Amino acid sequence: MGLSKLIQVSAAVILSTAGFSADASAAPPCSGHQALSTPRPEASCRNIVAQVLVSPDKALHAVILPADISLDTTPDMESRVVIRTSSGSTVTSKDHSSPRGMNGYYVYRAKWSPDSQFFVYSLISSGGHSPWSFPMMVFSRKASAIAEFSAMIEGKPTLSGDFSFSGPHLLDATTWKQAGDLDDKVPIMIDLEAAFAKLPKQ
Repeated sequence: MGLSKLIQVSAAVILSTAGFSADASAAPPCSGHQALSTPRPEASCRNIVAQVLVSPDKALHAVILPADISLDTTPDMESRVVIRTSSGSTVTSKDHSSPRGMNGYYVYRAKWSPDSQFFVYSLISSGGHSPWSFPMMVFSRKASAIAEFSAMIEGKPTLSGDFSFSGPHLLDATTWKQAGDLDDKVPIMIDLEAAFAKLPKQ
């Protein structure tokens, strides 16, 4: 047996014992928010890169981390969100994972407000529950806390994961006109500074 052939065989044995196939195309997907037809190896998807969103003033970082709970899904099926300073100190965090990794949420869209005072993100259910609902969360720099956006709009749900800013901290989102009517969507604009100030202290 030649040296090159011996190296190939040895590599295949090592990968096999580690739970990997020597065929790279057989490796399980490590992103995409999807359920898998068969459980992936425990040693799979170790090189997952967190999504880091830097505030416009560069003072804070919002980090979206895959929770990586269930081997029956890709690691990003549920999310954790961490707010850190540019020097690396943790300000606060929110875990949207569930005990079994299939009944929590993952981040769909995320943005900093133009004035760097708020970080907003929308979520999708990892288990497919209430597919019409896109819960949204708001981090306030002044309060150093994360709150539910629905608490700022009288408990109404948000019916789209897309949102935008029309001012330094004016958030444009979508809710329903009347409770239970999913076909009658209406835009809503909220001043996050005023809305957050009205919430109970956390």
